[in-house]
Amino acid sequence: MSVIDDLPPLSDVIRRYQLSARKSLGQNFLLDLNLLTRIARSAGPIENSTIVEIGPGPGGLTRALLALGAKRVIAIERDERAIPALEEIAQRYPGRLEIINADATTFDPRPHLNNERAKIVANLPYNIATALLIDWLSAEPWPPWYDTMLLMFQREVAERIVAHADDEAYGRLAVLSNWRAETKILFDISPAAFVPPPKVTSSVVRLIPREAPEPCDRRALERVAAAAFGQRRKMLRQSLKALGVDPAVLAAAAGVDPTRRAETVSVSGFVAMARKLTDITSAKS
Repeated sequence: MSVIDDLPPLSDVIRRYQLSARKSLGQNFLLDLNLLTRIARSAGPIENSTIVEIGPGPGGLTRALLALGAKRVIAIERDERAIPALEEIAQRYPGRLEIINADATTFDPRPHLNNERAKIVANLPYNIATALLIDWLSAEPWPPWYDTMLLMFQREVAERIVAHADDEAYGRLAVLSNWRAETKILFDISPAAFVPPPKVTSSVVRLIPREAPEPCDRRALERVAAAAFGQRRKMLRQSLKALGVDPAVLAAAAGVDPTRRAETVSVSGFVAMARKLTDITSAKS
């Protein structure tokens, strides 16, 4: 019996279902149910919430979420080997766990939400974590179908998500993340907590969508950030030439000198440049 329910310890589950972690799937399993419960609690009150979990594997975080009272967990798992282990959890919590054998990078959970906003809580596979985050942050219309994201990343990626202007890690990912969400690293997790242990420290990051981000076209913002950080050592007057408009005009819209570099410009500055780019592009068409 485990510390949170009457199901077998996760190590026994892994052994019984032969769930050795696969590098090709970016799998690193957390087996400490106390730690998994801490992660689940960090999502805030979940008693009336639907949770979307990506890559549950043997189901440790799934169990923690259900034990804490989550109304429903939608578990999206690509690895067919893990499905029987998850079905065992579903039997323990009847009607509260929906198991979907699918690739999270192409699966749309919205038809399963009954028009409710969900929380995304996941120990994301490292090899798809950033791509999934960008996809969720690019959701249209906005506000999105979720009200919280509680996600685990490599520490280096987590720092890139929460970075602000003048931080070493500040870049395109930070601009998109902090434009559309409030971001925070909650705590780190040692490699020793995982099986197998990764070579890097992991961090739990919380992102809460802004109901009304500063208005601009997302695609224009992505274009400006991509151009600016694509040549991050160059001044804006050089890096923004790739957009086909006068960089000085874009910089002026943001109230910044075109001799500055991208990492010194705030998210609001990038939003202002994106709006100006949209105006110029619209006037040409």
